[in-house]
Amino acid sequence: MTTGWHEVAAGVFQRRYEPCDVTVTAVVGARGVAVVDTRCSLEEGEEIKRDIASFASVPVRWVVNTHSHLDHTWGNVAFTAPYQQPPAQIWAHRSVPEVLTPDDPAVPFFLETFTDQGPEWQAKVAGLRIARPTHLVDRHSVIDLGDRTVELRWTGRAHTAGDLWVVVPDADVVVAGDLIEEAGDPIWGPDSFPFEWPATLDAALAFIGPDTVVVPGHGAPVDAAFVRAQRELIASVAERIRELHGAGVHLSEGPSAGGWPIPEDRTRYALARGYAHLDRLTASSTGSAR
Repeated sequence: MTTGWHEVAAGVFQRRYEPCDVTVTAVVGARGVAVVDTRCSLEEGEEIKRDIASFASVPVRWVVNTHSHLDHTWGNVAFTAPYQQPPAQIWAHRSVPEVLTPDDPAVPFFLETFTDQGPEWQAKVAGLRIARPTHLVDRHSVIDLGDRTVELRWTGRAHTAGDLWVVVPDADVVVAGDLIEEAGDPIWGPDSFPFEWPATLDAALAFIGPDTVVVPGHGAPVDAAFVRAQRELIASVAERIRELHGAGVHLSEGPSAGGWPIPEDRTRYALARGYAHLDRLTASSTGSAR
């Protein structure tokens, strides 16, 4: 098998790719392979296909995007015509096609984040060919791989509006995308929902058992205890935002106010998104009182 791929459960393979240390998961069934997330470009998607062909004798027939961010979706095009025949079905949450565009507010944020990865990012943007999902999930859908199924579940907004859990029931594997991070702290971007994220994880813990293998968007597989601990971290960030807002601390002073369970440089968008939400609630409440 190609170096770097690990069989985390029977017929379920994970590999961490650079740039971005992004995880790609391949679920092998009798009818074909379901690939979860596709990296950052056509070339990187093509590399995924070549790697999977080294250990799977069936074609990639399904692609699942756990969410819209560029390091998980810009490789989709490699699995569409004319680069693949027949093309794979591309699945995602219903909110993803609308924001899967170079104009999405999250794109500049991630491009800025990745500038230290090297000048090839400019080439990736210049050569971008976006392939949007055409098979859309509201709350729950099932893909039939022939001898096994893959379930796509949406339990609420969190890292983005459209984070999906990819569940492989017969292997007791859950692919989490960036709902869970192992390689570093969770990321709150300009499209995150800091106050809703803990409840989204609570709902998922109903189907994540003590022996479930949870594959994060970046990093090594984890277990339910790790998910619960990260849920508490995310909830504590939300609580700190509420405390600062309630104390009248200005948004610009929030990062340096102390009391954060995460590094100060990770708080920028968590604060911005949290303050905007609380400001809307305050305005709504004031308007209702008039």
